[in-house]
Amino acid sequence: MDPLRIRLIAPSGYPHDRAAMARGMARLEAAGGAVEGKEALDRTELRFAGSDAERAAELNALARDEHPPHLAMAVRGGYGATRLLEHVDWAALGARLRESGTLLMGHSDFTAIQLALHALGGAPITFGGPMLGADFGRPELHGFMWEHCWRTLGQPTSTARWTTGEQQVDVEGPLWGGNLAVLCSLIGTPYFPRIDGGILYVEDIGEPPFRIERLLYQLKLSGVLDRQQALLLGHFTHCRPAHYDNGYDLPEAFAQLARETRVPVVHGLPWGHEPDKLTLPFGAQARLRVAGGSAELSFSGYPHLPASVVRPDPGRLPEIT
Repeated sequence: MDPLRIRLIAPSGYPHDRAAMARGMARLEAAGGAVEGKEALDRTELRFAGSDAERAAELNALARDEHPPHLAMAVRGGYGATRLLEHVDWAALGARLRESGTLLMGHSDFTAIQLALHALGGAPITFGGPMLGADFGRPELHGFMWEHCWRTLGQPTSTARWTTGEQQVDVEGPLWGGNLAVLCSLIGTPYFPRIDGGILYVEDIGEPPFRIERLLYQLKLSGVLDRQQALLLGHFTHCRPAHYDNGYDLPEAFAQLARETRVPVVHGLPWGHEPDKLTLPFGAQARLRVAGGSAELSFSGYPHLPASVVRPDPGRLPEIT
């Protein structure tokens, strides 16, 4: 079998935690991966992983690669992808991803790349999932994240289940979403796709509840939210109220949104800036069923790793020294 070729890309922030990056690479290699593109870890300009030109060139190179990787993975999020949107050949990149079968994965600021590809690149399916440093490079590797990532990337169908509120939902549609602030920042631009009848997932970090509510209202008032079949709320990490909020908190913000939209709002999706996260195929067809306090999200028809390459064992965490 061929080794699993994993290309590192850094379209946003520079990899400040070098120990985490080293652990992540060691674990991927211990699981049978051949990690390339390590030069992305050495670029730094201000808060970014190199200049805008360098980071855009890295994405454009994927469109011209004669020996494309099986998986291209973002090393971290942060901020910076938005600065690249006007400098990437999205049509060429999307066509090459579909032709080569390369899987593209990241989350957080990487949402901007996924949105632009869907809007201008012919809608290739990409993956909202773990990244090198914060996920594969954590001091303690989380089995939930590892298992769902490689099980999803290794087969054309997958399912996620979690505990949620008492409601009845059974809907189907394209699965899409990402970081809430990044999503809303691109509404009204050419890089924001029009997706109707979808299952939209969102998460965020470090925003106070009133800003989360304001962003959710932007989704509603722009018409994006009300065109969906359901809204899935993931992790909202460190989104704490201040003293001035006088009892107003994140649950109240979510309750206000639920009162204002016809779209089912489903809580508890294990996805975002927390150790336990799903791997979600952005653009794949999905079905969401909620009953009896449990949610099940199944998705299918997305590209996956070929059987001819080494696939990490979903049930076995790699040991590193």
